[in-house]
Amino acid sequence: MTDKKEKEENKKDEKKGKKTLTLGAKAGTLSLKPSSSSSTPSSVLNKPSGGVSVEMRGRRKPATPSESSSAKPASTGRTLTDSERQARLRALEQAKESQKSGEKKPDLPRPQIKRREEPKKEETEAPKAKRTVPTDSLAEANIKRMEAEAALASQERGGKSFVKDERGSDKDDLIEKRKKLEEKNKNNKPATDRGRRGGKITVTQVLNEDYERDRGPSLAAQRRAREKEKMKSSEPKETVKQFHEVTVPETITVQELSNRMKEKSGDVVKALMKMGVMATINQTIDADTAELVIIEFGHSIKRVTDADIEIGLEGIEDDAKDLQPRPPVVTIMGHVDHGKTSLLDALRETNVVSGEAGGITQHIGAYQVEVGKDKDKQKVTFIDTPGHAAFTQMRARGANITDICVIVVAANDSVMPQTIEAISHAKAAGVPIIIAINKIDLPDAESYKVKQDLLQHEIVIEEMGGDVMCVEVSAKARTNLDGLLEAILLQAEVLELSANPDREAHGTVVEAKMEKGRGSVATVLINKGTLRKGDIFVVGAEWGRVRALIDDKGTQVDEAEPGKPVEVLGLNGTPEAGDELAVVPDEARARAVIDYRRRKKRDTLAAALSATTIEQRMAQSKNAKKELAVVIKADVHGSIEAITGSLHKMIEDNEELDVRVIYSGVGGITESDVTLAKASNALVVGFNVRANAQARDLAQQEDVNLRYYNIIYNVIDDVKEILSGMLSMKTREELIGYAEIREVFNVSKVDKIAGCMVTDGVVKKGNKVRLLRDDVVIHEGTLKTLKRFKDEVKEV
Repeated sequence: MTDKKEKEENKKDEKKGKKTLTLGAKAGTLSLKPSSSSSTPSSVLNKPSGGVSVEMRGRRKPATPSESSSAKPASTGRTLTDSERQARLRALEQAKESQKSGEKKPDLPRPQIKRREEPKKEETEAPKAKRTVPTDSLAEANIKRMEAEAALASQERGGKSFVKDERGSDKDDLIEKRKKLEEKNKNNKPATDRGRRGGKITVTQVLNEDYERDRGPSLAAQRRAREKEKMKSSEPKETVKQFHEVTVPETITVQELSNRMKEKSGDVVKALMKMGVMATINQTIDADTAELVIIEFGHSIKRVTDADIEIGLEGIEDDAKDLQPRPPVVTIMGHVDHGKTSLLDALRETNVVSGEAGGITQHIGAYQVEVGKDKDKQKVTFIDTPGHAAFTQMRARGANITDICVIVVAANDSVMPQTIEAISHAKAAGVPIIIAINKIDLPDAESYKVKQDLLQHEIVIEEMGGDVMCVEVSAKARTNLDGLLEAILLQAEVLELSANPDREAHGTVVEAKMEKGRGSVATVLINKGTLRKGDIFVVGAEWGRVRALIDDKGTQVDEAEPGKPVEVLGLNGTPEAGDELAVVPDEARARAVIDYRRRKKRDTLAAALSATTIEQRMAQSKNAKKELAVVIKADVHGSIEAITGSLHKMIEDNEELDVRVIYSGVGGITESDVTLAKASNALVVGFNVRANAQARDLAQQEDVNLRYYNIIYNVIDDVKEILSGMLSMKTREELIGYAEIREVFNVSKVDKIAGCMVTDGVVKKGNKVRLLRDDVVIHEGTLKTLKRFKDEVKEV
């Protein structure tokens, strides 16, 4: 009986001790219920005595018959002996003691790297898993230990008791932490955008392989990266030096040379100093020095001159198939008053002479005449040149732009100085000559004498076996004018004159002037091409755009073909007579050309005026001449040339006087001209021009001498008078004879009388005498009386 009672009590105790901790439907509720199964889980059996274990169970499906049959043998257990029971009690007591001792010990810090401890944990748990307790006493001991641990845990945590499976809790915690981390990464900004204090770093984040990549570099790392990039950019990069072709003109500044080489100006200055040239960046060096510098730096040089800007102005050579016949250009030359303009008037059937002051031509004129019958009409261009000695340059210019030269000689005056000069100009220009003997209607005309006189200057006419055509005409009586025209046309046919009209125009300025209301006007003879309205052209140091073209009859025309003289309006300034006119494609090219020409003209003038050495300046001051300053204003540029040439020729052989033209220009006299004359104490000469009202008032106030002329003779005569008044008295001594004193006679009334013998030359009464003794002058006086023996004479 006793054994049965003990067995029943043991069963009741087992039923009471086997209780299960379950989770309720609501979150956070725990409950202990009796276990339906008598079997103890392996997790509880294998758990060490120091911890609290929790068994998590879900709802299970009803067991199948096979499962229930298989579970029955597991529920049956054997009866514990006294020794086993005592062993279990001892184990329970040891567990309680170890628990008490564990509460007193401080919690050790958890390891920071969990991955490294997991292998150790598995190693420690492996032998534990192998341990199996075959007896029920061990299970009871574990149950009791679990109850005790649960009670202690509930006391520590405020009465709540629960038991967990450590393995399951670790796994669940890891899953939950990973879920939280993923949600946090989704909600937050990218790791590269988070600041330095974006959140605390946990062990899980550190162990996560993707964390460092997602988090991105820190601010310090970014700052270090920026510093490295800055250091790399500041480091001098190894660049390959570029070599250039440097264009060098005749002169160039150091700064411009360095810019063209793309080198530092300081390096260029150093290179020059090594060569012994001390120059700053603003100083100019020549092309040879610049070439040495360019070679020093390894570049190549291309030498050009400023004159290269004019290359291409004349255009290319014309093909023979493009050439067309053009009118001949005939220049009429000869001595003054030999009838050149009258002959031209007879050919043109006009009266130009009446419009010229003094009846002499003082301008160069160009006209075009149609000659021949109605069907065979041909155009001939005539250029009339002055015959006065002052207009040498005009005649030379007329000879250079002509095809045929007609030299007019008066039958009653024969060959004169300007006739000889005209022959020389024609020969120098290489143009054929036609002799026109004019004024054959006069009673004293001697044509044969003219032909004889021409032989002295190598002009042999056809009648005398030469090749020079000679025509006798009378302009006043209009005699044999057809013969002269036939001779001109015959000579033109021999020359076969032609030009290409379908190209850019090219011409020569015959005369240039300034006209009120029209501006600068140039008479231009077209050599080749066709000049049209709107064309941009350069002429000398001026440029312009053709506004109007006016022929010799005063009619406006739209274009001028080769061989036609026209007046061109639209100039920006007044050119010089003899300048070449060339049409350019655009305004930029025109400006570039005139800039070069003006600079060249300015440099030439400055070089001519400047004294190069101190010795020359001292010589100039020592041999200073009396100078007459003149300001010349005229209606045309040719008149200025004539007046200037005449004034310089006048004082060519005079060592005391000099005439200096300080300014000359085309147009009327202005206030600025008067102001310049006042500052230079100069004479203002106006040739066929007048001063405006303001200039006249200013000249009266400043006492400036204004003189007006319309004939060049009067200009020269007046300047001669002014220069003669500037001449100082000059004593010149000339030795005309020598006499030797042979005896001295003492006369009481007259004092002493010298008896002399004339040894050389002539002794005249009233001459100055000088008495010498041993080559020393002892007396100077005048010879009052001169007697030869007893006769009084004027000279001996």
